Amino acid sequence: MSEIKKNLLGVKQRIEKAAQRAGRDPHEIKLVAVSKTVEVARINEAIQAGVSILGENYIQEAQKKIDEIGKRVSWHFIGHLQSNKAKYAVRLFDMVHSLDSLPLAEELNRRAEQANQVIQVMIEVNLSQETTKFGIDEERVLNLAKGIQNLSHLSLEGLMTMPPYFDSPELSRPYYIALRELKEKMIKEGVLMKELSMGMSNDFEIAIEEGATFVRVGTAIFGPRK
Repeated sequence: MSEIKKNLLGVKQRIEKAAQRAGRDPHEIKLVAVSKTVEVARINEAIQAGVSILGENYIQEAQKKIDEIGKRVSWHFIGHLQSNKAKYAVRLFDMVHSLDSLPLAEELNRRAEQANQVIQVMIEVNLSQETTKFGIDEERVLNLAKGIQNLSHLSLEGLMTMPPYFDSPELSRPYYIALRELKEKMIKEGVLMKELSMGMSNDFEIAIEEGATFVRVGTAIFGPRK
């Protein structure tokens, strides 16, 4: 068995156990294999082993891979998206996890309309308020969500966050609780959404216990980045 297949099986087992601990159905949790900096041959290996969603951070890098691999898997954009790259994002990706402003939403919507398609999006929330991280402040999320609801070619699916990196995964928990509570608040305000994109290789089990429906896992599948 290849290293990637073995890693993937291990990650899937951990997802299942974390879901069971939280009294959740493991099928509710979708695994995004983060393929940033991973070469095509290894990505193909992961697809053969059962990966069905790939997450990329950079448009240019993703474009080359998508041209080669094609759309037999779902491609999600998880990095910071600039407005001038919106037209590429619409063409390449099924979902954007990292929407963080109304101007970007409007540009994505315009490009999606030109392409005659609806693109699924999530709002990235900067709960840690770290200046090095992208994402919108928590108190501005509701306004952005309501703005997105008025855009006919975007479908708002949920919220995404990236907590600070901690050696102890348990320290991520308050951020994941906060994102789940924010989603619940949004629903009460009439903004329908079902997804929470949270948790990475070092802490995805904690994220699942707190309600993640997408986990973004790279290193635990592909090994350390070069």
